[in-house]
Amino acid sequence: MARTEGMTGNASDSALDSASDSASDSASDNASDNASDNASGGAPCAASRGRRPATRRAWRWVVMAVASLTLSLALGMGVYVWRATPQVSGTARLPGLAGTVRVERDARGVPTVHALTVRDAFFGLGVVHAQDRLWQLETHRRIGSGRLAEAFGEAALGNDRFLRALGVHRAAQAQWDRTPAASREVLQAYADGVNAAVTHLVDALPPEFLVLGLRPEPWTPVDSLAWAIMMAWDLGGNWQSEMQRLRLAARLPDERVHELLPSAPGQPHPAGRRYDALLVELGLAGGATRTAGLDLEADAPPSGVEGVGSNNWVLAPGRSTAEGALLANDPHLKLSAPALWYLARLKAPGLDVAGATMPGVPSVVLGQNDALAWGFTNTGPDVQDLYLEAPDPGRPDHVRTPEGWAPLEVFDELIRVRGGREVAFQARRTRHGPVISDAGAGQGLLGQGAAGEPAPRYLLAMRWTALDADADPVGAGLAMMAARDVDDFVAATRRWVAPMQNMVVADRAGRIGFVAAGRVPLRRADNDLHGMFPAPGWDARYDWAGWIDPDATPREFDPPRGWLATANQRIHDVDYPHLVSTDWAPPWRQRRIVAMLEARERHGLDDLARMQSDVRSLAAVHLLPWMRAARPEHPAAAAVQTLLATWDGTMEAAEPAPLIHWAWIRHLTRMLVADELGGAPGFGTLFPQRSLREAVEGILERQDPWWCDDKSTAHPETCAELNDRAMTAALGELSARFGPDPATWRWGDAHLAIAEHRPFSQVRALAPWFELRTPVGGDTYTVNVARVSLKESAPGTAYHSTHGPSLRALYDVAEPRHSRVMHSSGQSGLPWRAAYREFLEPWRRVEYLPLWAEPGAAAAGGALRLEPAPR
Repeated sequence: MARTEGMTGNASDSALDSASDSASDSASDNASDNASDNASGGAPCAASRGRRPATRRAWRWVVMAVASLTLSLALGMGVYVWRATPQVSGTARLPGLAGTVRVERDARGVPTVHALTVRDAFFGLGVVHAQDRLWQLETHRRIGSGRLAEAFGEAALGNDRFLRALGVHRAAQAQWDRTPAASREVLQAYADGVNAAVTHLVDALPPEFLVLGLRPEPWTPVDSLAWAIMMAWDLGGNWQSEMQRLRLAARLPDERVHELLPSAPGQPHPAGRRYDALLVELGLAGGATRTAGLDLEADAPPSGVEGVGSNNWVLAPGRSTAEGALLANDPHLKLSAPALWYLARLKAPGLDVAGATMPGVPSVVLGQNDALAWGFTNTGPDVQDLYLEAPDPGRPDHVRTPEGWAPLEVFDELIRVRGGREVAFQARRTRHGPVISDAGAGQGLLGQGAAGEPAPRYLLAMRWTALDADADPVGAGLAMMAARDVDDFVAATRRWVAPMQNMVVADRAGRIGFVAAGRVPLRRADNDLHGMFPAPGWDARYDWAGWIDPDATPREFDPPRGWLATANQRIHDVDYPHLVSTDWAPPWRQRRIVAMLEARERHGLDDLARMQSDVRSLAAVHLLPWMRAARPEHPAAAAVQTLLATWDGTMEAAEPAPLIHWAWIRHLTRMLVADELGGAPGFGTLFPQRSLREAVEGILERQDPWWCDDKSTAHPETCAELNDRAMTAALGELSARFGPDPATWRWGDAHLAIAEHRPFSQVRALAPWFELRTPVGGDTYTVNVARVSLKESAPGTAYHSTHGPSLRALYDVAEPRHSRVMHSSGQSGLPWRAAYREFLEPWRRVEYLPLWAEPGAAAAGGALRLEPAPR
């Protein structure tokens, strides 16, 4: 490549010489003649005639310099773009291959990897991930190892401290040390493929590396396992619910806490120990507890975000217009640029699979093989428990246990920060798990001691299934990809640890099934906190007592109704013997899916596509009577009530009613709850994480005077008064932002889907080039979900959607050529390529592309032959 760059430089010099000589001579002669004539009234004087040659030469050099610089930059950029674009044709020899691999890319950049062995197929997957998503791999590696600050500076230091305290990379290393041979081979093959591509196929690094001055390090199997743990983190989050209850219990009696964070419909709150009494007993009833853990949550990667879920449903042949079973799936995750998913097809003896892969992980996570199809939604189990650990006052490196004092495990951590600074700290571990409070400035929870006594301080430790050393996510994934029928697939799920998923599956024989797969802790009968509140770590009754048997998790097969569906709702009857969770998603999406499934006897793939595009919000329908009853004091009130009178809860992007609804609920929630939480500061710690929608529904249904009364005024307000005020405030906000006529308001003007780029979404000059945005309909509770953010992090950002259907997939099990998929960006991670964003608008319109390559089109985008390098 150095020779090519030298030739380009010589050619540009030659072109500049010839082009600029004539152009600059003409331009400078004309400019100087005109200037001289104007200065002398038309008759050039001797002095001006003497200066003209020098003037012409000066102008000539200026023009030549500008033209040379411009052309050099253009040529240099052209060369860089050419070199950074992946090689998709020809032959490459790579170390680490055992046999020939052929990578065919279709016109949309979706690769089909043909290999002679399963090992080489995953080597090929590592190659295409590195070619198309190298910066994404880099961010995944840095997140999993807690090394973001090296690249991004001080702003990422808190995140690194939390991940080092949590011990993600240590846990991944422990898992690698115990990984079975078959999984080790695949993990190593994938890492070898990534590294071979970086060394031999990547001529120029993606622009993020150049801007930040970074080089990729070799990928390792531990990096893959660490990223799998981080995906489990993204889909967890019960620890934050526990911290929310802790903070609320320092302000409110237990009954009000349960009203604010209610259990799922039909699931009574489990009886147990009173939170407020426990805080008094622990010396944590003081004001400091009202903000406890906020520093940790601010530094931690997002997890348990309300609205992160998924939909899936599967139809037996008797309910399908196709030859066999049909399956639909759309996982709802944070939108990113490029998308979290990368579409691929893998073919080798014993492996014929297509679907959504995830850069960093050697697996088709969601997809179809030649015998069956499968799809996931998040179960949302309670697999994270927090423990308050009491240090020994005389030996702070020991904590109290049921058997006495026990030493802490200690790990020395050194975080390098961009710019040269190094931050050393110690991460610690108790018998329950990592001490996450070591990441925070407070180093624990500080209580309030009795008069004359020192205040007790507690460490905060976490027990979490995803950190278990015997987890083998790759082995479970390999077994699922190789399954031949529903029974095979369910047997493979027994090996799945985290994150727990509602898995639906359908096979060619027409069988359908659902199983909640993952490790769920058993809690003792005398555990009176039920994993819902930080527990005293020295009390053995709060220790986990084992696991729910993997054959006893919720499941269902071939029901007479002919369909199965999950949407993060409670997945078991009230008589199920084990506690899986109390934090289920509201059932609105599930109810809408069931209503559409039952609306007709049989459905085809086009019907399932219409279901995935559905934007009717049953949650909005539920609250419509209250919206219509509001009597706001605003000039637009009459026009708004006319609009609402005929609205049916459909969240179309081009309509004003959805915008009015969400502005109203945003203001109503604040008016109902903020004063009870101590005003804006207390309310602001909760509202960004949870919409409190179920709490608001309960308050309105009960006409609860305690919540509806504004405690900051002498007058006792009613719920009706607050309803009027909320609508008045909503109309004031929308009029100021979108104009006085409600008929011109549009939901899509406020409700933008934002696919964030790491880190350039945070750089104003670069964000337009890297971040993806598009107006969308839907809301947090529609089947075509688009989570509504009620937090305004900057002016105009309220109502944005940063979470949505990261992937949509429709599978025809009997005729795989009919199966369709789409994710939210494009296959490439290079922002100047059409393949960086070409899926965005089809995704918004709920369109699809074929999952399997169409005959004759598999190599329309190029065919690359990979051969083993000579030894």
